[in-house]
Amino acid sequence: MCTTCGCSPHDHHHDDHHHEHDAKTASRSVIQVEMDILARNNRLAGGNRSLFAQKGIFVLNLVSSPGSGKTTLLERTLREIGGRFRCAVIEGDQQTDNDAVRIAATGVPARQINTGAGCHLDAHMVGHALEHFDLDSLDIIFIENVGNLVCPASFDLGEHHKVVVLSVTEGEDKPLKYPQMFHAADVMLLNKIDLLPHLDFNVERCVEMARRVRPDGILMQLSARTGDGMAAWYDWLAAGVAAAQAANR
Repeated sequence: MCTTCGCSPHDHHHDDHHHEHDAKTASRSVIQVEMDILARNNRLAGGNRSLFAQKGIFVLNLVSSPGSGKTTLLERTLREIGGRFRCAVIEGDQQTDNDAVRIAATGVPARQINTGAGCHLDAHMVGHALEHFDLDSLDIIFIENVGNLVCPASFDLGEHHKVVVLSVTEGEDKPLKYPQMFHAADVMLLNKIDLLPHLDFNVERCVEMARRVRPDGILMQLSARTGDGMAAWYDWLAAGVAAAQAANR
């Protein structure tokens, strides 16, 4: 089978015109399917967004590459703001429930979504996960997306903000390598700053690259391990909760 146009090897006696025509038709079909998927997702995301607004819940979509410290950041956040806000977590992972088990240990309601071969959560998955929470008793929902800096950028879940977590153990040029994600995220959390003395990571260069992709983005530097910089993150969360609840009145 030819991977370009889908024809069998014995079909290759056709002229180049037919081959090119078939390839273009296949390409248009793929693009149309992708557009249909995104359009359906956006409709469902709109429904999620309306539900969040109706309930006055502040909702964040946490995205990152694997190993950024996203789950550790979420664990610490939940433990330290649990006395102020009522939280729940939707955990996305391809196979395991390891992260959901860690989150559940904080005492916060958590719902696991396994995507299998899928590399992102979508609005339909999130909508079903919401059925397992008492939305009238929540202030914040954290959605921890699958570790991936590509696909989650295109899928709206109905959240108020995408929050991208970048650790200093990754390349400082990640914002330029994955511009769609860093442009889509309203907030960038630069995590693991406690490791900076042991690395050659250039914070100023990373911030400059992030600003080139998203000039108006909010940038915070913190360490989920030591707690440095977390207060600013909590203040930002508190402001978001207040705004969501004020809009609901």
